[in-house]
Amino acid sequence: MSYILDKTQQFVVELLTNQLDKNFLYHNLRHTQRVVKSTKELSESCSLSDQERELLELVAWFHDTGYTKGNKDHEESSCEIAEEFLTKESYDPKGIEKIKECIRATKWNTKPTNLMEEIIRDADSSHFAQTSYIETTELLREELKLLGVKNYSQKEWLQVNIQVFRTDHQYYTDYAKKYWLEKKDKNLRKLIKDKKSEKKIAKKERLKAKFKSESPDRGIQTLYRVTLKNHIALSDIADTKANILLSVNAIIISLALSNLIPKLDNPSNDYLIYPTVIFVLFAVVSMILAVLATRPNVTSGEFTKEDVENKNVNLLFFGNFHKMKLGEYESAIQEMLKDKDYIYNSLTKDLYFLGVVLNRKYTLLRWTYTIFMIGMILSVIAFAISFKFYGPDRKLELLSQVLFF
Repeated sequence: MSYILDKTQQFVVELLTNQLDKNFLYHNLRHTQRVVKSTKELSESCSLSDQERELLELVAWFHDTGYTKGNKDHEESSCEIAEEFLTKESYDPKGIEKIKECIRATKWNTKPTNLMEEIIRDADSSHFAQTSYIETTELLREELKLLGVKNYSQKEWLQVNIQVFRTDHQYYTDYAKKYWLEKKDKNLRKLIKDKKSEKKIAKKERLKAKFKSESPDRGIQTLYRVTLKNHIALSDIADTKANILLSVNAIIISLALSNLIPKLDNPSNDYLIYPTVIFVLFAVVSMILAVLATRPNVTSGEFTKEDVENKNVNLLFFGNFHKMKLGEYESAIQEMLKDKDYIYNSLTKDLYFLGVVLNRKYTLLRWTYTIFMIGMILSVIAFAISFKFYGPDRKLELLSQVLFF
């Protein structure tokens, strides 16, 4: 690297690092370094002298330094910065003028007039052919928003990019046309694909919004769905409670059968008969009630065409159709789907009869828990009285008189 190139690189890196507004997410040092790299790549492919290559590299370093003074007419500001720096470094005045001409050629929609200008223009837009283009162009969109230039929506930005690719941009050098144009076209296809995807998403959102606004039944459907879900959850809770009681009472009866009842054969243990009977009796009654709470009802499982025509059957409850043939049930369902009121009536019946079943379950459960609690209390009291006052040496008849009279 020549002395002037080394000094220029140090100067530009320090300038863009310390004086460039942080809102320049795209036109920053990273962009300048990319343009310098692309410029070298293009220069090596063309028949240029060493002096011309040096000039182009200087142009690449200086071409966006004007953004440190704002984004308005930044090309002219870049020319001023380049001229001031290179003059201090005693650079050739003719070379400075060529550098300024090339910097001005980077202005958008300016047509290059010579090979050097073509090279810098292609280098400045080399990102069009890079795999990271989508991410890079998003940085430019955000930069324009932060600087207050324009706030593009995703849809608008896609359209702008596609237009740039198709009509506003072209590569000028043979090297760029040979090696970069195909990659640029690939990025264009990605943009078009993204645009189609954006249209599909937008269409879905419009349909979704239309469905929400034009479907007054949505709230009704939510009501049925939530209420049915709550009913089923309550039914599951009731079944769980009944199963707990069944298990507990089964354990109690097993213990009584294995430990208490065998001892009653001994005349000295006659005082345990009544407490044991109370204990086992209440446990058995609790089990019976728990079983009744969970025992399913048997239904006919059949319906007639007249029932469907008169809307007298709930086709949503399995107990009304489990004996029917598939074809008959499908025909009935198709008939029901034609009538929205029939559907809502069936859902209402489901809610109602679920509520009736829940009422029965919870009523039985309440009685089960009450009897279980009373039985446990009476059993404990009976055993305590028997052990304390009526030992094995007392007559069973006296215990009977005290307990029941």
